[in-house]
Amino acid sequence: MSIIGKYADLKVVKLVDFGVYLEGEHEEVILLPNRYVPGKVNIDEKIHVFIYRDSEDRLIATTEKPYATVGDFAYLRVKSVNQMGAFLDWGLTKDLMVPFSNQKVKMEEGRSYLVYVYLDETTGRIVATAKLNKVILSEDLQLEVGQEVDVLVGHRGELGHVAVINNAGLGMIYKNEIFGPIREGETRKAYVKKIRPDGKIDLSLQAQGYQKEIPQASDKVLELLKAEEGFLPLNDKSSPEAIYELLHMSKKNFKKAIGLLYKEKIIKIESTGIYLNPNKNH
Repeated sequence: MSIIGKYADLKVVKLVDFGVYLEGEHEEVILLPNRYVPGKVNIDEKIHVFIYRDSEDRLIATTEKPYATVGDFAYLRVKSVNQMGAFLDWGLTKDLMVPFSNQKVKMEEGRSYLVYVYLDETTGRIVATAKLNKVILSEDLQLEVGQEVDVLVGHRGELGHVAVINNAGLGMIYKNEIFGPIREGETRKAYVKKIRPDGKIDLSLQAQGYQKEIPQASDKVLELLKAEEGFLPLNDKSSPEAIYELLHMSKKNFKKAIGLLYKEKIIKIESTGIYLNPNKNH
């Protein structure tokens, strides 16, 4: 397994005026330039470094930390574009290239894109691609409906936002499942809503299933009621926007939540809003 594009703890084998040489795979030596050497080091001491190729295709080590390593998805900004492709800022002195053949749409300087970082087997260089469908096999994720996952939000299309699931697969957050602000490039929690026969995954930003989702929503309403001295200017006639502004939940979940609280006689629902029932222990 190649260490190019990965972190490694490598042993110092030689000290030179311009840096130190580290022992890589198959006893190959890799230069760590002086500007990255963490103070005084000795022979046989190990240093935690990231390995990549410099502009002359030589293996090089650095103690800088890239925003993504080989096998990662990341939302990165384009620093420049030339006849070879787009070059992304990924936290290292040498920028990360996206060849034109790996661009889903023509990348523009100053804009950010969701990409996958990989090692090109032909050239041995670290590159990125925005054609995510070619590198993702969502069916290998072994997810279950209702499961909580980490997502990296990608571009918005006609249906909603594409999102990377657990740094390993693609899903879709449909626009009718979005009830508040969402930004490309942000990471957040989501829930598996549906796994389609073709392996495509539908995501929701709200927990799925009454047994888990509605009690959580009820607790949230109750907490805010207590914080607001027992009154919220909301009821089942309120707009979805007003509900989301106060509670960050859908109107559907809000109605189910206050229904559960009302059934348990914890709240009273009136035309002006909902009130904590003073005759009930909370």
